[in-house]
Amino acid sequence: MSSNSENSTVEREALPQCRRCHKLAMFCICDSIEPIKNRTSLLLLQHPQEQDNALGTARLTALHFQDAVLKIGLSWPSLSRALGRPVHDPSRWAVLYLGSVRVGRFNTDRAIVAIDRNGQMEIDQRGALADIEGVVVLDGTWSQAKALWWRNPWMLKCQRVVLGARWTSRYGQLRKEPRRDGLATIEAAAIMLAGLEGRPDIETTLLASFERMLAKYQDVQARAPELAPKPRGRRNYRRSRA
Repeated sequence: MSSNSENSTVEREALPQCRRCHKLAMFCICDSIEPIKNRTSLLLLQHPQEQDNALGTARLTALHFQDAVLKIGLSWPSLSRALGRPVHDPSRWAVLYLGSVRVGRFNTDRAIVAIDRNGQMEIDQRGALADIEGVVVLDGTWSQAKALWWRNPWMLKCQRVVLGARWTSRYGQLRKEPRRDGLATIEAAAIMLAGLEGRPDIETTLLASFERMLAKYQDVQARAPELAPKPRGRRNYRRSRA
């Protein structure tokens, strides 16, 4: 690492940080967040190496909901242990994990698609998603999300879902995804909870917050690039993030 890079890192670490979102104060938008009362529980599992405080959105996503849990780690013995409370029927939870599935080949216009054990589209989509009481979203690069999926076999007891987003991620050039259907965690959660609860206001609220965060980052990047360096092109699908 060059001395300039080392100096920039030291400068960033010395700047004030928000205790809620853990971002530098200059990137924080917490003052505009009012938690949404959600019917569908949200569990965000973040890979330990995905703690990008500048552009990451997992913690920001959790702050948007009254019923949301963020855990950082690689594996948990059960959904109940990961969530921190008993889950009597894991099949009523959905896990958002794209993997090698490409929604385009299913010839569907559904925003949320339930997938079976063979990676195929469930025949009864309405029935598969009718009683979902919670959603697990994996936060990390493509390979990190895959690691979380394989290291937590209890996820196979849940309903796997993927997203058929009608737009590309708002990250744009800030984070280059390997596939067009790669989304930020906050975008994936917005589509999932808005769709499951029939509340377009959830999607509108989360995407507006994401855009405010990106605008702040780009503003700092233009004024003081050493504090908001351009990320290296790497990303995953995450996320949906996962």
